[in-house]
Amino acid sequence: MKLKQRRKLVTYLNILDQPVRFNPFVFSRTFLLWALTGLLGGVIAGVYWIGIEFLTHQLTFFTGWQVIPLMATCGLIAGLIIHFIGDPGEIHLIVNNIKFNKGKLDPKNNPSMVLSSLLCISSGGSLGPEAPLIQVTGSTGTWIGKLFRLKGEALRSLSIAGMASGFTALFGAPLGGSLFSLEILHHKHAVEYYKAIMPAFVASCFSYLVFALIVHLGLGPIWDLSAYEYSGLFDFGYAVLFGSVGAAFGWAFIFCTKFFKTLFEKRPIPIYIKTLIGGVLLGVIAFYFPITRYFGHHEINTLLKGEFSLTLLFSILFFKIVAISITVTSGWRGGFIIPLFFVGSVLGLIINHLFPSVNVTLAIVSCMAAINACVTRTPMSTTILLATLTGFGHLIPILFASLTGYFLAPRRPFIASQMEEE
Repeated sequence: MKLKQRRKLVTYLNILDQPVRFNPFVFSRTFLLWALTGLLGGVIAGVYWIGIEFLTHQLTFFTGWQVIPLMATCGLIAGLIIHFIGDPGEIHLIVNNIKFNKGKLDPKNNPSMVLSSLLCISSGGSLGPEAPLIQVTGSTGTWIGKLFRLKGEALRSLSIAGMASGFTALFGAPLGGSLFSLEILHHKHAVEYYKAIMPAFVASCFSYLVFALIVHLGLGPIWDLSAYEYSGLFDFGYAVLFGSVGAAFGWAFIFCTKFFKTLFEKRPIPIYIKTLIGGVLLGVIAFYFPITRYFGHHEINTLLKGEFSLTLLFSILFFKIVAISITVTSGWRGGFIIPLFFVGSVLGLIINHLFPSVNVTLAIVSCMAAINACVTRTPMSTTILLATLTGFGHLIPILFASLTGYFLAPRRPFIASQMEEE
């Protein structure tokens, strides 16, 4: 950059650093930074989603036994990308950086995260795009904060706003996405960085608008659940009961993940060998149970509209938990929130098969809420997200189930970096 251009940039930055005088409104320059973060987050999320849809469409031609070599090859290539470009880390690294690295998320990890996650998700891995989006959009918030010379809580808040913009774009829920970006940083049963809530709200709204414009996203639920009619106070008891079942399977998922983590870490092997082994195992599961392939965004509707026997539902439940665990521990990249919602929907259908008099919609939503709150410790955002995604208009039963899952969660969190500082 030429000296004259540098001087102009410094002049503009100095102007932005000055407080807005004679402004009678709450509106200020910080609002513009939050909005800019949201706009960029929406663009990134839109382009990323188009990439996933394109690659997924290309790879769906591989069916039957062909999914085994396909997923093995994609796993190997994703592992090689991580090996040569760099390890982008998992969600616990994002939480650690927000807590202990002054809220800075490093953009240098983005190429590895984007490329590896695109391959893992589009080939059929049981992880969704939420974690990669949070990493990329959160680091974009950090970059904008550094560009405008923000420090301390202001920089941390902009990073969190970036995270919120990515999560909101995927789920189409500005309020739920904002709360999730704060709740995932869990501390002592509360939202720790509550000062970032307004930046997160603003960035989420702008991100949602841009993402909806790019992918033609409409308003309304994405999962077609049958209508629910409130039948009395017993529904809250049912929500707690179903939530307890969901929490139990949250524990099962955590133990299953720890089991496979022990297996994959028994001997030190290169990351690309781990991802290759994971791809073979996932391909075998997808060959026998095709509905367990992919992260569940479209498969949940297939599950809800189909007629599945009780035996088949139990098989899908077991192998989907195994598939998510293998995907998480073998080095494949992605997020596990939507896959956990899929597990919850299978649980709800099983309960309905066992007890036909039970309201199937209440059972499904309660199990989805509880298992996710148990694993991620995000009861508030889970409640709002599910109300948006399913069209379930009664928040209270979902909240009861979410809180049940949260308080029945293991004392040691699944995302280790959520633990309190000693």
